[in-house]
Amino acid sequence: MSLHKLAKELDETARQSASMVEGITEALEILADGKLNKDPSVRDAVQIIITALQGQDRIEQRCHNLALATRQFALLPEAAPTSVYDEIWSSLSLDELRLPSLSGIAAHQVHGDAELF
Repeated sequence: MSLHKLAKELDETARQSASMVEGITEALEILADGKLNKDPSVRDAVQIIITALQGQDRIEQRCHNLALATRQFALLPEAAPTSVYDEIWSSLSLDELRLPSLSGIAAHQVHGDAELF
């Protein structure tokens, strides 16, 4: 798979993830109805869904950042020094991609909140 195809697939993954949210947002609007939101369990469910949606947004951002880096890698000559790759990584907007010390740590963190990488 070429790097350009990989970048395209990452963008498509982000698009599909965002598309999934549309139905969830519609469900939230129903749950936010004044008659339903008086029930504490409905309010709790709404908060859980909102937290999950924030995680989806982070995944979408992550995919777009990875696609951008992949496109930049594809433009480099084969003999490009490691420092050029490092510079591309450091230019990304998400800390977990930009900072080597944060890379891949989200899966190892234990807490009650949504995993936001």
